[in-house]
Amino acid sequence: MSLFETAELGHKVDDATYARREKKLRADLLDAQYELKELGAFPVVVLINGLDGAGKGETVNLLNEWMDPRHIEVHAFPEANEEEKQRPPMWRFWRALPPKGKIGILFGNWYTDAIVRRATRKDRKAEFGQHIVNIRRFERMLADEGVLILKYWFHLSQKGQEKRLRKLAANPRTAWRVTAHDWKLFKRYDSFVTTSEQALRETDAAHAQWTIIDGSDDNHRSLAVGEHLLAAMQARIKQHKTARKTAVKPVTGKPARKPGDDGRNVLNSLDMSQTLSDRKYARELEKWQGQLNLLSRHPKFREHSAVLVFEGMDAAGKGGAIRRVTAALDARQYHSIPIAAPTEEERAQPYLWRFWRHIPGHGQIVIFDRSWYGRVLVERVEGFCSEADWMRAYGEINDFERQLVDSGAIISKFWLSVSAEEQLRRFQEREQTRFKRFKITPEDWRNRDRWPLYETAVCDMVEKTSTDIAPWHLIAADDKQYARIAILRTLCENIEAAL
Repeated sequence: MSLFETAELGHKVDDATYARREKKLRADLLDAQYELKELGAFPVVVLINGLDGAGKGETVNLLNEWMDPRHIEVHAFPEANEEEKQRPPMWRFWRALPPKGKIGILFGNWYTDAIVRRATRKDRKAEFGQHIVNIRRFERMLADEGVLILKYWFHLSQKGQEKRLRKLAANPRTAWRVTAHDWKLFKRYDSFVTTSEQALRETDAAHAQWTIIDGSDDNHRSLAVGEHLLAAMQARIKQHKTARKTAVKPVTGKPARKPGDDGRNVLNSLDMSQTLSDRKYARELEKWQGQLNLLSRHPKFREHSAVLVFEGMDAAGKGGAIRRVTAALDARQYHSIPIAAPTEEERAQPYLWRFWRHIPGHGQIVIFDRSWYGRVLVERVEGFCSEADWMRAYGEINDFERQLVDSGAIISKFWLSVSAEEQLRRFQEREQTRFKRFKITPEDWRNRDRWPLYETAVCDMVEKTSTDIAPWHLIAADDKQYARIAILRTLCENIEAAL
């Protein structure tokens, strides 16, 4: 039996019953909304999807009327513009996510384009299937980050939709809402409904359930959405209040050694003795900076972007390496993003949000001085997140980077490795040099005491996130000149291969 047939369409609510239930519902929704705001513990994402004419817009307007619109963020997503087409499809949805304590209502969200393209046969089954897989992963990640996801599908029978569209088109006040595109989709009603049903079945999950709303009766439709939204918010608020808070503690002790393990790994196996003379460094620096400049101005680079990730132990030389890269670029073409502890605004969002907002368009370069890998490095070691959080982050990061590459990004990830002896020398030099003292903090010394734990975390990171499309480049950085040239050369080779 069809999913929509089991939804029992044809519900009706008389005006007197509606008036009585609406009065209480409005008061309860406001109470729940302000309790959500006061807690500031999680956001609510409301997805509005369904057939044209089924009352989606009217329902959203009503929710804004019933609740305080200052704490509701409504976003509609028409066809992607040029800026959006240069980035992964999910980029514009990430930017619209509400912060903790607020409600976000998303029209024309990540389901719309996938369903329409398949229903109109612009996408093949395999492409549609991949969209569904990406959506499931995205919603799983949002739910794991604490987002309350509510998905509403507004439905009408074919006769009901035709009747509603004709009624809207006949009224001069609402005629603008019915477009030629709406009638085109109506002619493909069967295909649209079949595709939609497949999407709903395959993305219905405990953490992101679909609720089918009968759009044939205005009163029933409004109460059904409002009461469901209220119940879901109240349940999550209660769950949050009664949940036992478990403090996350920093990792302590030494990394466990596996039987037969000789202690060698991808970091301590690097040849740290590699050096470069001043004369050769000057010659190589000019060569590779010139090459990088030419590649960044290549006509084909306008169809790509570049995402550079710099990670490494403290005092490994990330800043100096980045300056040698930017010296070869037009200042209008790149942005350097230093990543520190998240701000209040960033803590109110899923952890990848602050990186998605900096994704470059075509022809642009973004350099991350530390990055999303903080989740599996410092947050793991220092206990800023739970083990479940950093364990799932490996897959989420790989998904993120896959989306970047699919949209034309060239990803270059560098881990600058420095020996413990060289790090100590640089720490002491920074303490003794007046203009370098700002570079050394008590936290740097504390991190040094946890060297074995960070080394284990780095090895796990490389093993789990060095992929064919975004491999890690491990740079021996005891000699800064050698490391800078290795980075410039690798970066040029990566861009040249992509072009």
